[in-house]
Amino acid sequence: MTHALVTGATSGIGRAIALALHGAGYAVTAVGRNRDALNALSAAATGLQTLCLDLSDRASLTAALQGQRVDVLVNNAGIMPPPGPFEHSDDAATDRTLATNLQSVLVLTRLVLPQMTARGSGHIVFTGSTAGHAPSANFAVYGATKAAISAFAASLRAEVSAHGLRVTELVPGRVETGLYEAVLSDAARQAMYRDGAALQPSDIAEALLAVLRLPPRADVARLDIVPTRPVPPIALK
Repeated sequence: MTHALVTGATSGIGRAIALALHGAGYAVTAVGRNRDALNALSAAATGLQTLCLDLSDRASLTAALQGQRVDVLVNNAGIMPPPGPFEHSDDAATDRTLATNLQSVLVLTRLVLPQMTARGSGHIVFTGSTAGHAPSANFAVYGATKAAISAFAASLRAEVSAHGLRVTELVPGRVETGLYEAVLSDAARQAMYRDGAALQPSDIAEALLAVLRLPPRADVARLDIVPTRPVPPIALK
């Protein structure tokens, strides 16, 4: 059975991807820091495995992956720092964002990659963002991490394609998730998602399933998934 490792699986896009892959017959290990959310996920999908750890803990991550075969790695974990002018940004929030959105992705990919190249098969997926390709004011740090992920994915693809490995960057537009919950007011978030124009996490999961179902000879390098109808701008208050 094909084994998929999904990070950031306790909510939003990661949870939807974990459930979709499980439903499609994959053996899934869902990774996250919220034990209660992971327990709820495993209760919703019998047989789905969970792994509760902080991706920044390299020793624990290395030990947890020891001996595990990973056929599909979905690097999805990410956070949003408080939006606003960069000159007023908080150094601690910036450090957390860089550690979660970029550094942990590099570490995990480095841990999984050798087994894939040795087998001559594997698929590495990154959840990027349109913020990394169309930068806007007040999201400089978040956009920088997603732009870095895009560059990393493209470079990695050039390195590993000769080994038969596939690398895909998913590039969602506005998705209705809890990403902004801690950094925007309820009113601002309600305005963002009004009229039902925003994408849903399940939309991203379905798109990924379509990518994974392609024959090994075909690799979707980058997949932009955006709302059909215009979405309102993000108000900071």
